[in-house]
Amino acid sequence: MGEFFMKKEQIILGIETSCDETAAAVIKNGTEILSNVVASQIESHKRFGGVVPEIASRHHVEQITIVLEEALLQAGVTYEDLDAIAVTEGPGLVGALLIGVNAAKAVAFAHGIPIIGTHHIAGHIYANRLIQEIEYPALSLVVSGGHTELVLLEEPGSFKVIGETRDDAAGEAYDKVARTLGLPYPGGPHIDRLAQEGSPSLKLPRAWLDGSYDFSFSGLKSAVINTLHNAEQRGEKIEPKDLAASFQASVIEVLVMKAVKAAKEYNVKQVLLAGGVAANKGLREALTEAFKDLPMDISIPPLYLCTDNAAMIGAAGSVMFKKGKRSGLDLNGNPGLDIEAF
Repeated sequence: MGEFFMKKEQIILGIETSCDETAAAVIKNGTEILSNVVASQIESHKRFGGVVPEIASRHHVEQITIVLEEALLQAGVTYEDLDAIAVTEGPGLVGALLIGVNAAKAVAFAHGIPIIGTHHIAGHIYANRLIQEIEYPALSLVVSGGHTELVLLEEPGSFKVIGETRDDAAGEAYDKVARTLGLPYPGGPHIDRLAQEGSPSLKLPRAWLDGSYDFSFSGLKSAVINTLHNAEQRGEKIEPKDLAASFQASVIEVLVMKAVKAAKEYNVKQVLLAGGVAANKGLREALTEAFKDLPMDISIPPLYLCTDNAAMIGAAGSVMFKKGKRSGLDLNGNPGLDIEAF
């Protein structure tokens, strides 16, 4: 696969505005980060307990020019040095996506630079390429706020979804359970920290969906809420740390077991962890332990590459650029973009 990637120096500007981070990065040869700038909006959305799309879009409008200029400055390049601009086309919040897409089109038109519309989840997967080159076939376990999927990569830039969530994604379940426990937004990191202190002593369900690599966390979320309410009605107190530990143990066991089974069935060379929930300490440790004696390599990105960023979009864009993918100035935000079709 080494011949697939170009020998010539390639400079790509990545732009990511799919949710509540305004991000830009400059990537060299698809693997080297020259700059990676992220303006987060977490403080603005925290009081609402989740992302408010209209507020997210307004923040992107305010930040996009500043973030682009900072990314170029830190990388020591100008627009004339760029080979292409990779921008998140979808999925995501349509209003937020449009800010990044239109910024990319404006720069592309002004400077005559090709555009590559890029899939947000492909970005999370190819964040792994910023650590080490990917060996194919590879399997990615994608775990984020809106997505829980097992994606098979048979070759560069090829994506086959072999398992996906049928209801709540793992990240959504984390946020909803956190709200039930009175923890602030975003709930995932708080649940993870609390789980490290507790014991997984409460009996909670695992949705195995036998014969399928699909996931389901809605029943687990409901079981957590019911467990708390039932205890309150009986006048009993449940330790939040034990509930967090029990919830996390249920989620992680299903994720890891399905990833191991799929990796063996498809005989992959590498397993890639991807998505915002990839920052979860419990999940990282469990995956590392599960694959330590198996023949496939396990790749887990550093924390700053797990959450939304533009370096991952530049990395994915580099692969698509080499495959000949180009987008026109009619590129639009596509909140329902299919990773297999894109």
